Amino acid sequence: MPRTFLTIGSINALLCVAFGAFGAHGLKQRLSTDMLAVYQTGVQYHFYHSLGLILIGLVLFHLPKSKHLVISGWLMVAGIVLFSVSLYALSLTGIRGLGMVTPFGGLAFLSAWGLFAYGVSTAK
Repeated sequence: MPRTFLTIGSINALLCVAFGAFGAHGLKQRLSTDMLAVYQTGVQYHFYHSLGLILIGLVLFHLPKSKHLVISGWLMVAGIVLFSVSLYALSLTGIRGLGMVTPFGGLAFLSAWGLFAYGVSTAK
């Protein structure tokens, strides 16, 4: 499982760089200032949680039996999809209803970090 989260985190970090560059160079002239800010927020949180996945992978080498850390990792993946991808889609399509998905991604991120803290603090 550590390698899984290291791989997923690394691939997502690569995607963040690509999406960030695309936003900075390809979307700057196409999106309104507000929608570009929404897109950049998606990139920002995507990148934070890509690093979070890498952190979980590294910690799992030391605490391989922690189910809480594994669940935390999958919640981060879900958060990236629900939060960041919904913001990418919202900014690119302008469909405001997509914003209703975003808070569920935020909740997944909060839960992931909470479980991470719990898993590390209670590990044997």
